[in-house]
Amino acid sequence: MPVIVVANPKGGVGKSTLSTNLAGYFASRGHGVLLGDIDRQQSARAWLNIRPPAATQIATWDISEDYIAKPPKGTTHVVLDTPAGLHGWRLNDVLKMADKVIVPLQPSIFDILATQDFLRRLAEEKSVRQGEIDVGIVGMRVDARTRSADQLHRFIEGLNLPVLSYLRDTQNYVQLAAHGLTLWDIAPSRVQRDIEQWQPIIDWVEGKPIPAPAVSAITMPPQS
Repeated sequence: MPVIVVANPKGGVGKSTLSTNLAGYFASRGHGVLLGDIDRQQSARAWLNIRPPAATQIATWDISEDYIAKPPKGTTHVVLDTPAGLHGWRLNDVLKMADKVIVPLQPSIFDILATQDFLRRLAEEKSVRQGEIDVGIVGMRVDARTRSADQLHRFIEGLNLPVLSYLRDTQNYVQLAAHGLTLWDIAPSRVQRDIEQWQPIIDWVEGKPIPAPAVSAITMPPQS
């Protein structure tokens, strides 16, 4: 049962957008998926509460700082949304559960600087270095052809972590989230461009080979 953790200690970078849509993808493929949320704001849980009954089922994973419920029988995939400020023992506990970690990152200088230490911490983690946990980065609200994307590469170059994809800034995510829906709950023709951007992420979480240039090796300048 793969556990995919979506994490970044910086708030407002798109963790819940990634978590809910990833859970929606797994549900659309008929998997028994749990969506856990250890963020105090409980954004993912609130989103599940407005999800239409007719939509593919996504269950809630009862998880908090002090309690983790055993996944029910039939669960095949778990997606875990995490809070801003994740570090220390809480990060260690999350990594013990994780098979893969996705780090959403916006290309602004403030977001990059706020995430540098976290990325270094992940890259230096023994389980990551030994290949027990895979870590991938997703550029959020950015066009891969822009200078902003180049800036993201320059600042996180050197850690040997892949940039899986870039997700554009679109109201599709906002409007769907407001109704408890994901890209995979509506006609593909309405969100075709977004689904195409998600394909390298889906391939990565499913362990499929990702053709270049979908994945770019990135490095980060050494600390002074």
